[in-house]
Amino acid sequence: MRGVERMPKLQGFEFWSRTLGGARHVVAPMVDQSELAWRLLSRRHGAQLCYTPMLHAQVFVRDANYRKENLYCEVCPEDRPLIVQFCANDPEVFVQAGLLAQDYCDAIDLNLGCPQMIAKRGHYGAFLQEEWDLLQRMVLLAHERLSVPVTCKIRVFPEIDRTVRYAQMLEKAGCQLLTVHGRTKEQKGPMAGTASWEHIKAVRKAVGIPVFANGNIRCLQDVEQCIQDTGVQGVMTAEGNLHNPALFEGRSPAVWELAEEYLDIVQQHPCPLSYVRAHLFKLWHHTLQVHQQLREELAKVKTLEGVAAVSQALKLRCQEDMSRQQEGVRPPGNLPAFHWICQPYIRPGPREGSKENSGGRSKRALEEEEGSLDGLSKNKLKKQLRNPHKTFDPSLKPKYAKCDQCGNPKGNRCVFNLCRGCCKKRAFRETADCPGHGLLFKTKLEKSLAWKETQPGLQEPQQGRPGTPGGFSEVMGSALA
Repeated sequence: MRGVERMPKLQGFEFWSRTLGGARHVVAPMVDQSELAWRLLSRRHGAQLCYTPMLHAQVFVRDANYRKENLYCEVCPEDRPLIVQFCANDPEVFVQAGLLAQDYCDAIDLNLGCPQMIAKRGHYGAFLQEEWDLLQRMVLLAHERLSVPVTCKIRVFPEIDRTVRYAQMLEKAGCQLLTVHGRTKEQKGPMAGTASWEHIKAVRKAVGIPVFANGNIRCLQDVEQCIQDTGVQGVMTAEGNLHNPALFEGRSPAVWELAEEYLDIVQQHPCPLSYVRAHLFKLWHHTLQVHQQLREELAKVKTLEGVAAVSQALKLRCQEDMSRQQEGVRPPGNLPAFHWICQPYIRPGPREGSKENSGGRSKRALEEEEGSLDGLSKNKLKKQLRNPHKTFDPSLKPKYAKCDQCGNPKGNRCVFNLCRGCCKKRAFRETADCPGHGLLFKTKLEKSLAWKETQPGLQEPQQGRPGTPGGFSEVMGSALA
C-alpha cells in the first residue's frame, strides 16, 4: 500500500504464502487488457493475484504521465496483491522503474516471455532468453536494490534440460517466483500449439522457489489438472480469463452478466475506450459470429455509452435466441455451449484457420470473409468505417517532398527545406528564423539584445556564445534538449 511501512522483504515460498496469500489462481499480464477495471472484475470472480499490463521500463522512468495512467492513477485497496511487470533490457533502467513502482505493488516482474515482433524490434521479452549474462545482472541488481521481490515470466526452450538450467540461473540471480509459459517463443498465433507441461514440471522439480504454470488453461478443471500434473504453486491464464472472467469460480455464466458488471466497474475506474471495446470483443466473441452486423456496430461506436448500447443489443438478441432454442438440441459446430455462454475460444491451427466449421466459423475465417469484398484486412476495414473517404491505394496517396537531410517529410513552408527536427537544429546553430516551423531564434536574440540596451546597469555575463548575450545559448540549448 502506498505511504505505509512495508514488511521486511520476504523471499521464495515465504513471499508466496504470506505476501501473495498462497495465490493459486492468477490473471496474466496482458498489454492493454489487464487494466485496473478488468483486474477488479477478475478478483470478484476468483482471481487471487493479478499482474499489471506489461509496462515499458524506459518510458515508465522518463514519463510521469505514463506512470500516472498505468499505476499512479488511484489507490485501490481491493487491487492487491499486485505484481507490476516491466519489459527492459538495461539493468539500471529496470531498477529505476522498479524503484518508482515498488510502493504501489507487492513485487516487480521482468517480462522474458513476450514473443511478438514488437519485442524483437525493441530487444526485450523472449528475445533476451539467449543473453544469460545480461539477465543475471538485471535480476541481481533488482534483487539487491528493490524493497520488494523480483520475479520473472519466461518461455521454454525446445530442450527441457536447457529450460531447467535457464530457470536455475534466474533463481541464483535472485528471482523469487518464476512463471513458466510452456511454449517456445516461436509458438504463437496459429502456430501456438499445445503448451508443454513436461517442461514446467521439470522446472518445478529443479528450483527451490514457487513456480506458476501458464498455458492450456480453458476452465477450472484445467487449473486443477495442471497443478496435479506439474506440482506448481499456482496457474496463470490470459485468454481463458478474457473469454470467461469467472473461470476460477468454475462457472460459465451468460456473457451479458459479466459484460454489464465490467461496464459498471469502468464507470467507477475509467480506462481507454479501446480497452473496453477489446474486452467486449473477447466476451461476445462467439455471439458476434452469429450476429455479425453488431460486430460492425461495436467497432464503430466512439463512446462508453455506445459500447454499452451495443452490448445491450447483443443481450436482447441472445435472449431471443434462447427463447427459440429447442430442448435437447446441441450447440452448432464444435462449441461446448451455446454462443451466449462464456466459454473458451479454441485458437485454430495453421490449416484450420481458413476453414469454416458448420455453424461455428473460426475467428480467422470470419475476418477473411469480412475483408473479402475489397481485399482489405480487418484493421483497414475498421479505419474505412471511421473514415469512408480513406484510401489504401499507394498510387492515390499524396506524395510528400522529403527533408534534404534525413528523408522524413519536409515542412511545406520551411525556409531550409527540412523536416521540423532538422530545421530546429539548423536554425539554432545559425541563430535563424523559420516561420514555417514557428522557430524564432533570430527574433528572440534581437529582442534580447534590444532589452539589454535598455538596461544600462546590466553587467556582461562571463560566459556565452560569441555574438550572443550570455546565457542565451544555454537557455535555448536546454529548450532543444
